[in-house]
Amino acid sequence: MLQGKKIVLGITGSIAAYKACYLIRGLIKKGCEVQVVITPSGKEFITPITLSALTQKPVISEFFSQRDGTWNSHVSLGLWADAMIVAPCTASTLGKMAHGIADNMLITTYLSMKAPVFIAPAMDLDMYRHPSTQENIARLRSYGNMIIEPGNGFLASGLEGKGRMEEPDRIVAYIEDYFQGNTSQLQGKRIMITAGPTYEKIDPVRFIGNYSSGKMGVALAHECARRGAEVTLIAGPISIPVSTQAIKRVDVESCEEMYQAAIGTFPHCDAAILCAAVADFRPETVAKAKIKREKDDLILRLSPTHDIAATLGTMKTDRQVLVGFALETDHEEAHATDKLKRKNLDFIVLNSLRNEGTCFQTNENQISILSSDGCKEYEKKSKKEVASDIVDELAAYMNDNQA
Repeated sequence: MLQGKKIVLGITGSIAAYKACYLIRGLIKKGCEVQVVITPSGKEFITPITLSALTQKPVISEFFSQRDGTWNSHVSLGLWADAMIVAPCTASTLGKMAHGIADNMLITTYLSMKAPVFIAPAMDLDMYRHPSTQENIARLRSYGNMIIEPGNGFLASGLEGKGRMEEPDRIVAYIEDYFQGNTSQLQGKRIMITAGPTYEKIDPVRFIGNYSSGKMGVALAHECARRGAEVTLIAGPISIPVSTQAIKRVDVESCEEMYQAAIGTFPHCDAAILCAAVADFRPETVAKAKIKREKDDLILRLSPTHDIAATLGTMKTDRQVLVGFALETDHEEAHATDKLKRKNLDFIVLNSLRNEGTCFQTNENQISILSSDGCKEYEKKSKKEVASDIVDELAAYMNDNQA
């Protein structure tokens, strides 16, 4: 599956830089064309001559390659590549990638990249465990990047082997697995996804909202796009960007705005995944000016908002698939099953707040999928892996609808 793939390999200033030679050799054996982009400090650990001999291409390090004005276009590299691998990736480069500090050719290439990005960290364990490094890794994951670490596939857990760059043969296997992963399974399909919270205004500075970060919905959007779908992501107030042009993002704030966007988009879609944590109630009236603290209490009258899932359930045709989410705190399966039937959903993804370290503001989730066929339970996983499980189920339903 790697035959003919164009790979940009970013190399940074790590003692593990020598492993890049083995990684290049492994990729070329699989039929890849490899272009190396190396940081200035990376050249202190491995010479461009060695890398160029392996790739049969000049190594790119600086913006300008000659004194005659010839320059290297990071934009062209971003359009050329089928994938970018940064291996080894130091703590410094992780931080620059996470925060868009474009002070070298590698970072500008990363920021211009239209293809999936794989990152293999390499650093001392204490540096790896530092909260700032962990925050940068989490941020990069939320952008749709894949972190390759020893121990447990793309998103390892625990500290065994952490900080050490994954072995080159394993990195090649990860990349190959990615491109074998049903990348055309949803080709030509249009999928709508809602994500994040909604904010219902009380006055110009206050609102009713919830803790949803939108991470699960964005992970679903990226997974659907990876499998070839044309995705419309209707996003509440979230800060997570999307990293592919295959996703059309529609930003909204309130339930009313999300409702209007959803009912306008759904008729043109083959499927919808309703992952957003939409407010069930909104203030009956919105104050035009900031409400002052004048009394000991304040009474807000609330009105129900639109039930987006129920509305789309009545609109759904036999050729469409509708997926809902249920976040429950008690009697989880019973409540989710009731919602599945009432709202005419094909299946529903159940989350429980009793599963610690999942749901709001986290990078992991633990779900059950309920349908007319019963209940499938899954282990706690990264939200990226959970998205893959959900889209597997979606693809199976869409195939059944076509049969």
